[in-house]
Amino acid sequence: MFSNFLKRFFDIVSCLVATILLLPVWIFVALAIKIDSKGPILFAQGRRTKGGKVFKMLKFRSMVVNAENIGTGLFSYDNDPRVTRVGKFLRKTSIDELPQLLNVIKGDISIVGPRPCVTYELGDFDTLNKKYKKRFEVKGGITGLAQVKGRNENSWDEKVTLDNQYVDRYKSEGFWLDIKIMWWTLFKVFTKKNINESKISEDMSDIESAELSDEEVKRIAHLPD
Repeated sequence: MFSNFLKRFFDIVSCLVATILLLPVWIFVALAIKIDSKGPILFAQGRRTKGGKVFKMLKFRSMVVNAENIGTGLFSYDNDPRVTRVGKFLRKTSIDELPQLLNVIKGDISIVGPRPCVTYELGDFDTLNKKYKKRFEVKGGITGLAQVKGRNENSWDEKVTLDNQYVDRYKSEGFWLDIKIMWWTLFKVFTKKNINESKISEDMSDIESAELSDEEVKRIAHLPD
C-alpha cells in the first residue's frame, strides 16, 4: 500500500530533521530537569502498539521518580503534586513528548496513530473485546484522532471509538488523513486544552476517582462482544 510507504518515509525523514533542529531544546530541557528535581532526564514506560506488541515509550520526565506507583497512579488531575515545576511547563507545551521522535525513527510507533496504552492500563490484552482490540490493528502514534477531538476530556471508551474511526478512515483516506490530524494537533498544542483527566466527581478524592476510573476502564474493555 503506497500510503503505508509514504507514511513510514515521512515518519523517518521528518523525525530525523526535527530531532536535529530541536537539539538545542533537548539540551536546555535536559539541564532544566536535572536542576529542578532528582532522577533521570528521560522516562521510559512499557506501552502497547500494533498487535499488542510491547515497547518502551520515551518522554522527558515531568513527574517525581516512581510517580506511577504513587497516589493516583496513571491518572493525573489538576494540581497533581507529583508533577515537577519544570514538568508543568513541559506538559503544557507537550515538549515532554519530544523523545518519542526516537520511538518513531526506531519504528515502534508512527507520528499519527492510536495513542499507545500502558501495558496494564486496559487489563489483560488477550481477553480484550473486539472493540478495544481493533485499535491495535495499526501502529500506535504520538498523536491521533482521539487527541485532536478532545484529548483527555474524552473517556477511554470515547477515545477507543475515535481510534477505531481512524483505523477505518485510514483505509479509505490513507496518508491524507494523517496530514489533517497533524495540522489539528498543532492547533491543539497551541490552545493547551484538556491536558489532565477530569475526576468522576468533585466529591471524591483524587485517589478514589482514579481507582474507580481504573476499574471502569478495565470492566468496559472486557465486556462481552
